Amino acid sequence: MKKENRTHILFRYLVVIAVLMLLVGRVVYFALDNTVLSAPKWNAKAMVELSRTDTIRPERGDILSDNGQILATNLCFYTIRIDFRSERFLEGRYLLALDSLADSLALHFPVRTRDEWMKRLKKPMDIADKNKRPRAYKILSNISYSQYQLLRTFPFFCIKNPNKNGLTRERINRRVNPYGAMARRSIGGVGIDSVTGQTHGISGLERALDTLLYGKPGIAKKVPLTKDIVNWTDVPPTPGYNIRTTIDINMQDIVENELNNVLTTCNADWGVAVLMEVKTGNIRAISNLEKSPYSDEYIEGMNRAVLGYEPGSVVKTLSMMIALEDGIVKNVDDIIETGHSFPYAGGKAITDSHGAPSMAIREVIERSSNIGMAKIITSRYGENPGAFYSRLKNLGFLDPMNTGIAGERPPRIDSVASNRGGRIALSRMCYGYTTEIPPLYTLSIYNAIANDGVYVKPRLVDQLIGIDTDSVLPISYMGNGRACSSKNAELMRQMLTDVVWGEHGTGKLLRNDRVKIAGKTGTCYIIEGGGYNTSKKRLAFCGFFPAENPLYSCIVLTCYPKQNMFGAASTSGTVLKNIALKMYSRGMLENSSDYRSGTPRDVRPTLYATANRNRFEHLRSRLELGPMRYFQPREAKSGMPSVVGYNLRDAIHLLEKSGVDVRINGTGYVVAQSLPPGSKITPGQRVTLTLAQ
Repeated sequence: MKKENRTHILFRYLVVIAVLMLLVGRVVYFALDNTVLSAPKWNAKAMVELSRTDTIRPERGDILSDNGQILATNLCFYTIRIDFRSERFLEGRYLLALDSLADSLALHFPVRTRDEWMKRLKKPMDIADKNKRPRAYKILSNISYSQYQLLRTFPFFCIKNPNKNGLTRERINRRVNPYGAMARRSIGGVGIDSVTGQTHGISGLERALDTLLYGKPGIAKKVPLTKDIVNWTDVPPTPGYNIRTTIDINMQDIVENELNNVLTTCNADWGVAVLMEVKTGNIRAISNLEKSPYSDEYIEGMNRAVLGYEPGSVVKTLSMMIALEDGIVKNVDDIIETGHSFPYAGGKAITDSHGAPSMAIREVIERSSNIGMAKIITSRYGENPGAFYSRLKNLGFLDPMNTGIAGERPPRIDSVASNRGGRIALSRMCYGYTTEIPPLYTLSIYNAIANDGVYVKPRLVDQLIGIDTDSVLPISYMGNGRACSSKNAELMRQMLTDVVWGEHGTGKLLRNDRVKIAGKTGTCYIIEGGGYNTSKKRLAFCGFFPAENPLYSCIVLTCYPKQNMFGAASTSGTVLKNIALKMYSRGMLENSSDYRSGTPRDVRPTLYATANRNRFEHLRSRLELGPMRYFQPREAKSGMPSVVGYNLRDAIHLLEKSGVDVRINGTGYVVAQSLPPGSKITPGQRVTLTLAQ
């Protein structure tokens, strides 16, 4: 019996040993095969894997304002998720912390109420089968790093081990504009290429300067380590250039607000305004607003500053400048017979809405005479209309400006034939019809006139800032660098000044006693259905200020105002005037109403009092106050009140309640008034207050 059992046991050992030997033999075979017999094949596969490279995306450059403030930059945001099937997830502790966790989330992330957070946090736990609970349950998205750090202090999330709280984060880089919609269309936006997954500009500066902003991608190679094959940076990425623009944040704010105010008042479809520095061509502000399809508010819309439109009468300035330069007009005081209509070349008669039977040539701009302008230009170019196109081309007016704004288009001005149709087209072209000129091109002509005839290109990019170099871009001149001679520029400046300040000017509404404005109004009917819709107008004003020493040029377009204001001066011109006044009030026009030369003897303010003199002198000496001035206001039971000794705010409040129009001279407190106290008041009567410190 024992011998038989021993035989069976030995047999089993032999079977086990045989199986083990087979397994060992198989292992040895495959080891030999992998290391010797099939080594070339596996080495080739390894080389394929190790030679595979990945692209490292570079960091996109920032877009900056003229003083370095950030207009567009890259920020890191996080999407927060919970893995409810994490290996060591503390389910019990999670359930105990739900109340306080919902409170914290509702307080700091009020996208949901406390009850809504509670419901969302409990939902995964209602699944009985733990293996069916979500592994990437979204809690929050698009939160900043500081918000993520705050989240890590909440109950349960404060557990440091991610295996225990299941907390995971997904990092996302996004392009953001810290100033929101300010100059949004000019700055532009970015998008992700569906094929490469790379981020590139799709509009504005982001698109036009994409190759500079994007940088150069890096290369990562595969490197074998002990436990894994990892990416190893072989060629580091080169960040994109930071681009300093010419935008001034404060001026941009003024332009956007003033454009928005007028568009809202007149209920226009859209508007565009561009503010440019005369000497350099730097675009200091650019705003494109259009009515939102979802509300009555105006939002940043299409960048119409670089799109072509029929300019209307603002182009008469260009025509008159050419007439002076070409010697067509030799004396601006010569009289031109305009009549009431001008049936040129058998076409529809040209008429004037502001004309007169005759006028001096200098008044053609002031009165905005279509007939006068057409007669002047056709007298030279009528027999060869195509020569007018050549004149504009030689000037450089049709060349690309390369401002850096995506979508920029050159003017569309046709080279017409020397026939009846061409002559008719020329007669319309010279005062703003049958052409398409972007507002920025029109502005460049006015800027050249303001700049003593020097023609600088408008530009939005000032400097490229990179790791290896910082390059300031030079000012670029169009054509031969001059639009006209200094003498003719001076004549043109006077004509444009007369538009606002002349007896027959179409822009008299823009007069004010702070900033002298020069410019030109323009009205153009909108083309619809193949013809002009005379009930819809596009109104323009282009000019510069201060007129006596131009520092800034500006153009404003207002499309189809429907209420309150309908003229070019009362819409687009009012925007320009308000911009000029607001800049003046902030000391941006090389002015400072608060500056006094010399060192004052006593920097403490003068105090005014009407009570007991001895009492106030005692108070002044004890508190070491400044000098005191005493006055005894004359009481008026009726009629004009006395405001001598009042501060400006209180004086204006009292007088305007009485129905008078107040004008002021000086700064400080009222020391005199032009109408004596008690005198009879007529509504709208003007009283001048003299102020002194």
